[in-house]
Amino acid sequence: MLAPYLVGLTLLVFIPAVAGLPLAFTSYNAIEPPRFIGLDNFQEMVDDQIFWKAVFNSAVFALLNVPARVVGALVLALLVSGAIKFGAGYRAAIYLPTVVPDIAWALIWLWLLNPVYGPINQMLALVGIPGPAWMVEEWGARFAIAFMMSWQLGEGFVVCLAAIQDIPRELRDQAAVDGASTFRSIVGVTLPMMTPILLILLFRDTIISLQASFVPALIVGRGGGPNYATTVLPFYIYTHAFDYLRFGYAAAMTWTLIAVTGGVLWCQYRVASKWRLGFRDAE
Repeated sequence: MLAPYLVGLTLLVFIPAVAGLPLAFTSYNAIEPPRFIGLDNFQEMVDDQIFWKAVFNSAVFALLNVPARVVGALVLALLVSGAIKFGAGYRAAIYLPTVVPDIAWALIWLWLLNPVYGPINQMLALVGIPGPAWMVEEWGARFAIAFMMSWQLGEGFVVCLAAIQDIPRELRDQAAVDGASTFRSIVGVTLPMMTPILLILLFRDTIISLQASFVPALIVGRGGGPNYATTVLPFYIYTHAFDYLRFGYAAAMTWTLIAVTGGVLWCQYRVASKWRLGFRDAE
């Protein structure tokens, strides 16, 4: 069952990534043959202030987006798992934003976040809260993009819902017989049983947050603005590759992004492994 996915991953991700590694050490514009320049591209990255701002923006989006996606998917799954009436409708409503094309939901959010006539600021005005200029102020734009990206959590919700339904009913019944409240049952039974699933979702959403933030920067951020506040690393890589035809520099940044993503995942795995070890020791 994994074969089609693995074949696509190999052909569309692994092979192009490996083939692009030599370009990171060249100057290549897709017109002339590549010219070897050694580590000059990586040295340019060190001195590129916009590159470091893009790295900072990507880190901010990941820190805001990953917890929101994982916790949001878990909370919604816990709520829907106990719904008897309209359960199928709730599941469809939660999953629906995930299947909407990126361009479509980006344009919708561009309207929602309009500082003058957007519904979000109008609702804030009804309760006496002045709405921020979302896509005009730097931090307002960062929070807006992070919130947008956390909205599509349907896949994580489905995985969490399946994991909850797979927990033996006897465990929760035993907790109820022992006098555990609903909250205590979730903390003592549901979450420990879901730890592997939540760890996988943490890894997955980290990769998505660091590498799949291109459309919000292009459409809602109108090219990475304001003042490069929504210029994330994937968008900056795309700009240098296809706007400036600097494929060598773009390849160097791509492999830097891969290395950063791998380092973050490794740190998460180490922390998660120690947490699970401590949980077992406590038991």
